[in-house]
Amino acid sequence: MASSVATLFETEIREQPEALARLLREGSATAERIADGVRRKAPRFAVLAARGSSDNAACYGQYLLGIENGLIAALATPSLFTQYHATPSLGDALVVGISQSGQSPDIVAVVREGRRQGAVTVAITNEPASPLAAAAEHVLALLAGPERAVAATKTYTTQVLALAMLSAALRGDEQRWLELRRIPDLVREAIDRNANRLALAAPFRDEERLVVLGRGYNFATALEVALKVKETSGILADGYSSADFHHGPKALLEARIPVLVVAPGPRTFDDLDGIVGLARERKVPLVAITDREELLKQADVGLPLPPGVPEWLSPLVAAIPGQLWALGLSLARGMQPDAPPGLSKITHTR
Repeated sequence: MASSVATLFETEIREQPEALARLLREGSATAERIADGVRRKAPRFAVLAARGSSDNAACYGQYLLGIENGLIAALATPSLFTQYHATPSLGDALVVGISQSGQSPDIVAVVREGRRQGAVTVAITNEPASPLAAAAEHVLALLAGPERAVAATKTYTTQVLALAMLSAALRGDEQRWLELRRIPDLVREAIDRNANRLALAAPFRDEERLVVLGRGYNFATALEVALKVKETSGILADGYSSADFHHGPKALLEARIPVLVVAPGPRTFDDLDGIVGLARERKVPLVAITDREELLKQADVGLPLPPGVPEWLSPLVAAIPGQLWALGLSLARGMQPDAPPGLSKITHTR
């Protein structure tokens, strides 16, 4: 990778293809067993409990379970359980707790209460001996190996993959599994296409704000890229759905705050393309994560994606250039992306 400073963050970005391949290889049978248990309970809806990067994976899960599996999916509000001691009705739900460490007491509380009420409960975690895993009926371990950089990379993408595997198992669709098995190679290709583009972040090093936009499945990617930039560069990056951005926040374009769009094809969204047009018209610096040639040409910085990624799996691949962009910004600003000030790897919230 074309950076002058070796970092754990960089190394762990590079480890993602193998981490994803390992989860597919060793976790598929577990996903199928969990799906059997979920089908027996026939949940009417899903509730996903998470924080931080895991919450962005859960946002992907909302779209995934709704589109692919016909389940209305909501993000849990963990404070209801821990601060207000409320007991929302979860008995007919699929309750999924997502946490790299499995240590956050508020996420554990949601899953524990769901299980007490008779819900089918699943823990997605990198620590199968964690409190979250103990609280759940089923555990899908990420098998990502130790992640030492504070900012999550391989645990985020393996969480997204774990959700995709569970969805494919619930559908019972072999075509979905064939598409999943291509993901490690597509992620490797995304790394290779963008590894020499870190220096392109240098002209942005003095920016203090960044808007990150996505839509549909890749709203989750926009949120995750914004979080990675905030964590590693100290830049106030805000992630939006492009639809919501039109409802007021697009006034930010007048301030010429740089915009990063996550826009893999073949699906296009008129509202997202409309913001690209406004950005060009108002001479707003534009960064694009996309496989669409016309958009790569329009952008000041194009971060290319491999073509032909199925839309439902595109967040797994689109996250990669965003991680590399965050790395490039961090290095350009003279920061240490492995250990951002004031942050730690495990956060306990109640």
